[in-house]
Amino acid sequence: MTGIKRAWLYAQVKAGLLPRPVSIGGRSRAWPDVELEAINRARVAGKTDAEIKALVKQLEAARS
Repeated sequence: MTGIKRAWLYAQVKAGLLPRPVSIGGRSRAWPDVELEAINRARVAGKTDAEIKALVKQLEAARS
């Protein structure tokens, strides 16, 4: 869905530009598709990194 490698995904998480993955059992992790779609839409719309970081915070807060 992202077209990027795992190492880059985690670098984006560390930079706050992608939500943290969720546990799907054992050591497996994944990202909810609705969150990735929201990030992809923001990037296509030309949102700044600061706007994407704010979106990431919103998405992670909505998980609770």
